[in-house]
Amino acid sequence: MASEWKSLTAGILDIISGVGMLFVCFWLVLAGGITSMVGSVPQWVPGLLFGLAVPLVILAVLAGVGGIFAIKRKVWGMALVGSIAAFLCCFLLGVISVILTAVSQNEFK
Repeated sequence: MASEWKSLTAGILDIISGVGMLFVCFWLVLAGGITSMVGSVPQWVPGLLFGLAVPLVILAVLAGVGGIFAIKRKVWGMALVGSIAAFLCCFLLGVISVILTAVSQNEFK
């Protein structure tokens, strides 16, 4: 158990990054909905906000799924993908997560 803290910490950081990005996506969609009702806003603005939310939701889900794999210490490759997605969601947490996932490869089954 003493050596398993790295993958556990990386998984938790992945999930935190993913949840944080989901909140950002919620606000993007909300802003897109509000701007679509305002007449003075150009037509492309709501579409841009909705369009930005879609790939960010995908990154957030990847970070969360990778975090679960890291916590369970299964499928190191998926845990690494989740850490990279977390890096794209939140730079600082993602960098730490990628490093911890990379050095904890031997903890995975």
